[in-house]
Amino acid sequence: MSVDFILRIIGMFLFGLLGGYLGVDLSEITTITAETGAVILGLVGALFGLVLTPFLTTRPLRSLRSMLSRMETRALSSGLLGLTVGLVIAALLSFPLSLLPSPFGEIMPFIGVLLFAYLGVAIFVMRKNDIYSLFSGRMFSFSEKSEEDTADKNRVILVDTSVIIDGRIADISKTGFLVGELLIPRFVLDELQYIADSADGLRRQRGRRGMEILSELQEANTVPVRISDIDVEGTREVDSKLVILARQLSCPILTNDYNLNRVAELQGVPVLNINELANAVKAVLLPGETVEVTIIQEGKERGQGVGYLSDGTMVVVEEGKEYMDKEVNAIVTKVLQTAAGRMIFARPEDI
Repeated sequence: MSVDFILRIIGMFLFGLLGGYLGVDLSEITTITAETGAVILGLVGALFGLVLTPFLTTRPLRSLRSMLSRMETRALSSGLLGLTVGLVIAALLSFPLSLLPSPFGEIMPFIGVLLFAYLGVAIFVMRKNDIYSLFSGRMFSFSEKSEEDTADKNRVILVDTSVIIDGRIADISKTGFLVGELLIPRFVLDELQYIADSADGLRRQRGRRGMEILSELQEANTVPVRISDIDVEGTREVDSKLVILARQLSCPILTNDYNLNRVAELQGVPVLNINELANAVKAVLLPGETVEVTIIQEGKERGQGVGYLSDGTMVVVEEGKEYMDKEVNAIVTKVLQTAAGRMIFARPEDI
């Protein structure tokens, strides 16, 4: 039996009894008998308890749990700390406030508790990054640090599953180009584990490779990595959860998924795309320059040969078919930038 059903039964009995007692009391001021009043109001109370008990018990608790699950750990811990500080201040002021003339002496301590509890939570949540820096020992550092440096270190970057499986994130983090904390939600880790347990051999291998990359990131400690239980209610899609979570935390998403990239950009969420980074750092070749490339396959057009540079850039060599499995010096004739990457057209140097 579910918790809702059990609470409905309990509520039905409690409100039924309450209605029965009210029916007896009302019979004294009305013409109906005590038994009739108790039965009628008892049935009304039982129906009331059966229908409305979940809205008074489990539904508010679920809403509170959903709200807390969406909150960032720093905000939640800062709010609890602020609540404690506010209640302590209210407790210290309750005695002086109780000495005020009546009725202020009875009302003001209660108002003080509400006011200082609210102020404590609000102020500590607004200054959560400073609180975190204070307890991390970075606020009173003797080295001069700009606000931009502090903001960069406190920046959170949401990590998509595709990036972990891709594996290049480990090499990028070692270079120091990723500034901030890598946040991996629990639902991303669950998706990675689901892929690692897949019946398909290739998917299983990619998932296990992602687990190894994640362990390597944690052991390297070049960039802080945090796995959080924060979740998003109302959707089961991992991409949708990442976009909603990024909007709530005001942080970018690290991914190489084209569809997630487009959806996030449409909703105003900043994206760090590893594929775009890889294309941006590729060597720039201009028409007339010479490249060395090994022809490994035929091209789509007659006589063409195809090879690849060390960074993965495709080079289409005109009349390169006769140089199959050979290294050839080719002169660049045209460079095309496509959605899939950069494509270079060239011709053999000796033609």
